[in-house]
Amino acid sequence: MKNRIKKINLNHSFIFFFVVNTFCILLLRYSNFNISSILCLLLILIIGVSHGSLDHIKGKKLLELFNIKSNYIFYITYILISAAVIATWILLPSMTLTLFLIIASYHFGKEDTQFLINDGSYLTQMLYFFKGFLIILAPLYFHFQETIEIFKLLLIDNEIFYLSLNFIETNKLIQIGIICSTLSSIFLLSNNFEIKKFIIFLDYFSILILNYYLSPLLAFTIYFCFLHSIRHSISLAIELDPNSVINGFRLFVIKALPLTILTSVFSFFALYLLNNSYNLDSAILKIIFIGLASLTFPHILLEYFLEKNEK
Repeated sequence: MKNRIKKINLNHSFIFFFVVNTFCILLLRYSNFNISSILCLLLILIIGVSHGSLDHIKGKKLLELFNIKSNYIFYITYILISAAVIATWILLPSMTLTLFLIIASYHFGKEDTQFLINDGSYLTQMLYFFKGFLIILAPLYFHFQETIEIFKLLLIDNEIFYLSLNFIETNKLIQIGIICSTLSSIFLLSNNFEIKKFIIFLDYFSILILNYYLSPLLAFTIYFCFLHSIRHSISLAIELDPNSVINGFRLFVIKALPLTILTSVFSFFALYLLNNSYNLDSAILKIIFIGLASLTFPHILLEYFLEKNEK
């Protein structure tokens, strides 16, 4: 099954790389082309968030490992962690954003790569982090001021935070981080080399191309929805039906639909409330990034405890 996932993901990376290049070339030709932030939100809610919509099934597995029969414990814990993240972001936005960016880097690097790697060493975990760190560094490198404006819209008003970012930019630390990310991709590619591992560099160049040509929000949306989320969904579909990817996707959609709809309802309700105090684009950015943070923390904790206890 693992070889099948590798082959499907290799084809997916080729298609994604081709589409990204075609899309960016067309964008250059039609310079007035624009995609609204509301479309980015819709894509993230429909495609992006859905790849974590089977967490309730994984939660049941975790409860069984701990011999806990009540499923309500999982739902209550999951919701409380999400609410705690939002509350912490409101109270300590700079610290929460920094922690979120660190955890997200590791999460992106691991989930986009682990199906290629059989090594669970601490060195490999560190390489996952540096590989995924490119998602954070690329928009800062190509669109520094625009990325800073997004941070400001996310309630970040800490002067020390921005002084640190300016210090990082002035001393070329972003470029050093990108070099570290490049080296981590090279090491992951060369360790127990096989041709399918070229996925790593296809994804690497796709991320750079996206962030070079597109705004940070649009580049992230395309990466998150059409590379990261679809790749994870492919793995889940194959787990649901190892004999048919198409039927597996059908089952995945059916099982993911309830939580995807519930998340969308909460998101649009929050958007309605925020739109009374902020303009639409600002409210959407808060929903996307603070909302994703509130879902990412419990999602990663669930994956960690499930993987640890299954071993």
